[in-house]
Amino acid sequence: MVTAVHSAPRVEPIEGLADAIRAALGDAVLAIKDAHFELSVGVQREALADALQLLRDRFDYQQLMEIAGVDYPERAERFEVCYHLLSVTKNHRLRVKVRTDEDHAVPTVTHLWPVAGWLEREVFDMYGVLFEGNTDLRRILTDYGFKGYPFRKDFPLTGYVELRYSEEQKRVVYEPVKLAQDFRSFDFMSPWEGAQYVLPGDEKAKGEAPGAPTPPPPPPPPPPASASPDAKTTKTTDKPADTGAGAPADKAATKQARAPRAKKAEVASAPVEDTPPVENKPKRTRKPKTPEGDA
Repeated sequence: MVTAVHSAPRVEPIEGLADAIRAALGDAVLAIKDAHFELSVGVQREALADALQLLRDRFDYQQLMEIAGVDYPERAERFEVCYHLLSVTKNHRLRVKVRTDEDHAVPTVTHLWPVAGWLEREVFDMYGVLFEGNTDLRRILTDYGFKGYPFRKDFPLTGYVELRYSEEQKRVVYEPVKLAQDFRSFDFMSPWEGAQYVLPGDEKAKGEAPGAPTPPPPPPPPPPASASPDAKTTKTTDKPADTGAGAPADKAATKQARAPRAKKAEVASAPVEDTPPVENKPKRTRKPKTPEGDA
């Protein structure tokens, strides 16, 4: 069972299309491959423009959607230039490929699709592929003294200069390229897959139980103000005037209160001969209440 390798909408193949293209292009066709619901046609470099014009006019692939470059450094002709065509009447896509290297130019197709001018310029900017007949082949993003083509797989990431604005010198300066990370030292392994090395930042968690990291203890509370040797407190009971208390009113009662308990008992049991007897007063009779109607 054939499965697609990308999420693009699946397009049903057209029965007999490959044979029809092969018959129409003749010797210009190097190979035709139908894989992953995409039909790719390899053509000779010199016959590229004629082949694309025939596909546009006879097979109704009206639009040029993209021109992409691919680098195969191990090949004699290391670059592949891919033309992606779209037929809006057949609802079908078609890919045309051509091979070249650093020295041999690819015929331009700007006379067939004006949009090819910008797309060819991008391929030249990133891969260094030349296009014969393109009158505006220039660098796009790297025309500030940049050397080399960054999409080549053997493109060195060091050894070149970079420019930046220097606040100290108040001008743009050129410096050797400085990479913030190691050169292509990626392992593509997540921490959940059991990496056998210590990740940056995990050095402090060494020896700790598995799970969430233990939070640090809270800081001790500040000492009270009274415990501080420098703190000065004002006492409010140093003088009787501060508390509101006056002089003792009865010195004899104070002396009796401070006497021992046995002496207090003698004082309490002493006869009270000089004290006159208290006469019992007659009880006062209470006048009964009179009803309201009789008043």
